[in-house]
Amino acid sequence: MTDAGKPSQPTKPSRTINQNPDAMPPLGKAIPLGLQHIMAMFAGNVTPPIIIAGVIGATAGEQIFLIQVALFVAGISTLVQTIGMGPIGARLPIVQGTSFGFLPVALPLAKAFGLPAVLGASFIAGLLQILLGAFLKKIRHWFSPVVTGIVVLLIGITLMPVGLNYAAGGVGSENFASPTNLTLAFFVLVVTIAVHQLGRGFIKASSILFGLLAGYLVAIALGMVDFTNLRDAAWFALPQPFVYGMEFSMTAIVGMTLIMFVVGLETIGNISAITTGGAGRPAKDRELSGGVMADGVATSFAAVFNTLPNTAYAQNVGLITLTGVVSRHVVTIGGLLLIAMGLFPKLGGLVAAMPHAVLGGAGIVMFGMIASAGLKIIKECELDQRNMLIIAVSLSLGIGLPAVEAISETMPGQAGLLLKSGLVPAAVAALLLDAILPGKPRRQAPQEPVAAKSEQVRSNV
Repeated sequence: MTDAGKPSQPTKPSRTINQNPDAMPPLGKAIPLGLQHIMAMFAGNVTPPIIIAGVIGATAGEQIFLIQVALFVAGISTLVQTIGMGPIGARLPIVQGTSFGFLPVALPLAKAFGLPAVLGASFIAGLLQILLGAFLKKIRHWFSPVVTGIVVLLIGITLMPVGLNYAAGGVGSENFASPTNLTLAFFVLVVTIAVHQLGRGFIKASSILFGLLAGYLVAIALGMVDFTNLRDAAWFALPQPFVYGMEFSMTAIVGMTLIMFVVGLETIGNISAITTGGAGRPAKDRELSGGVMADGVATSFAAVFNTLPNTAYAQNVGLITLTGVVSRHVVTIGGLLLIAMGLFPKLGGLVAAMPHAVLGGAGIVMFGMIASAGLKIIKECELDQRNMLIIAVSLSLGIGLPAVEAISETMPGQAGLLLKSGLVPAAVAALLLDAILPGKPRRQAPQEPVAAKSEQVRSNV
């Protein structure tokens, strides 16, 4: 009897550690797992600040600073999710990072009004997202899979030209679309695909990072990397708030707020995927509400520290499914590592020295994955005549308006700026049509949103 009972004895603590968010694995296991989470999200976290730096014409020093604060903010925001503050925070293994979702709106706003207006709009959007989390149960029915899927699909489509411009060397570069730039971008693309298909575990999950590293090394060998600004960067510096200040433009606030609602639903999907796929249970209302509120806190906090809005990262949800470890303390270790990275500007300088073509090669995959994730979310709903009509009208506006800029230029005041990206009018059209057209299916229970499984593949990257 004793021998029969022994084999089952060790498995119980193991399952408890894996499926209990409050359990703590041994440090020898927890630290590598925390580092693995950072590897999976690192490339996605530093890419948006690099892109926005190019749009506002930032100097090399400013670019290093923007990367530094992005790392620091991601670390603090991750701790808000894993440790929590009262009702804020899901207290689950959620990694926060800079969101690609806001870029299609943030880029034209940054061009028109400058970074302070984007930061001011982000700050307000974050506060509104806190309210969204507090009243989540009452308004979840607004965000059906067809609405969410359309917006996610258009985010990817809108960002695709950004990735290709970077692959060609960056708009305005002297050697734009040169064979060297295009070959280097193609090399990064091939390495990323190969690692993703042949790798396992965290190597597969970090395929973007491996592609970037390989391309960076080749660029160094070809003499395409200038480390001058890296030498000038400080070894240690505390991130400073309000360096760019804030301006409050109603146009910018409307645009950022609309996208914030979609990003909030993305967080709901990620939380549900963690609890269902990792802990083996539906997400609790407190976890969903606290997670969305923490997203809002992170977004406003990011604006104070001069960086773009933050959101929960879906690729880390995939890592949790792969490892089976749902301990929030593992991700807390990862958050502490991000904070440490954000205190050393030379690390930001190392990333900022990366040629645009290298980033573009990875961007082709990252932005394409966002679009494909949108398609997968749309597939979760029935493609009947009602939903096909919503998709048709929304995609026509989302893709057509940016292609015909003359329409937005004829609009009075700053309304044309919201039409220019196409994403805002498409999102509004999808929300309104889904609300007023007859035949809307009844929504599922709050604990099991239909987007949950799709969000596992979302490329916030």
